[in-house]
Amino acid sequence: MLIAHSYQHDESRHTGPQRSCGRCGVRSGAVALHSLVRWHSQQQRWHGEHPTCKQTSLNKRLTSLPFQSELRIYIWLILLNVPPLRTDAYLDLVRQGASPAYTKIRNDTFRTLTTDPLFRRRVTENSLTRVLNAIAWKLHDAHEARVNGWMSPPTLSVPRSIDGQSDQVTSPTSRHRASITGTEGSEAGDGASHVGYVQGMNVMAAPFLYAARSEAEAFAAFDRFITVECPGYVRGSMDGVHRGLALVDKILAIVDPKLSAYLASKGMEARIYAFASVLTMCACTPPLPEVLQLWDFCFAYGPHLNLLCIVAQLVLIRDQLLTSPRYVNQSVRCIFPI
Repeated sequence: MLIAHSYQHDESRHTGPQRSCGRCGVRSGAVALHSLVRWHSQQQRWHGEHPTCKQTSLNKRLTSLPFQSELRIYIWLILLNVPPLRTDAYLDLVRQGASPAYTKIRNDTFRTLTTDPLFRRRVTENSLTRVLNAIAWKLHDAHEARVNGWMSPPTLSVPRSIDGQSDQVTSPTSRHRASITGTEGSEAGDGASHVGYVQGMNVMAAPFLYAARSEAEAFAAFDRFITVECPGYVRGSMDGVHRGLALVDKILAIVDPKLSAYLASKGMEARIYAFASVLTMCACTPPLPEVLQLWDFCFAYGPHLNLLCIVAQLVLIRDQLLTSPRYVNQSVRCIFPI
């Protein structure tokens, strides 16, 4: 059985009355999803047209998406170009039991978004643990395959997708953001390039589990995101994160030279206050509804734009930072949990 993001909606899942999804006015049943898929298919014919038309239409659909829309996970799966995954493939990873990273996972899951009541009501710690443990097994197997020469050339993911089908689909803008998210040079075989579970992945996986209707959907989307969009963020050296932090400093210096110089004089570099925000795509910064909307934008236009959003948060409180020199640390920490 394929999970629902193979773009075929299972109408048997919605036997009750159809509900309205807030401001957008679309129904949450088959009509809404089929309309979305038809719209996505039309995008494939837009390559020769002006890009502004496509961006405007996409932006309207994303900004009108309600917070608790059941369509969000399907939109993310489409934007990330996630290939179909058999549910049994996910269950096989779960049945393997504790991964080598299981202890680290358990040390992180119990403190994931503990202050967010929306997340705690919808996602259990056991569910988060299972998804992270399955991801850890998949990354571990891929690393073992590279080390033992089972792949040629070595890649960050298994040579064939987890259900045995060829997986050659990449998102449209992946190549352009390779140097920012850490995809570039990912074939290096040294220990620093080992991709496995790292602290922070628990927070990054949280929005996927909240938006998804099943653990298999969350697993498929999260796996695709960390292995294709930002593999440098989950390497042992986290080189993608450090590149992102360096870019935050550079972007701030261009956008607001005065604020940049002021923070630098106080020793407040991005690596001090923005590490968690870069690593988790701002998922560590509440509230959760705004995180989901931010991810709608990032998945549509590129996760590297999260760096601009981090700078924007600083610019929004620039007056507070510049006029309260004694409270710079507190002001920065109020929007960037450390």
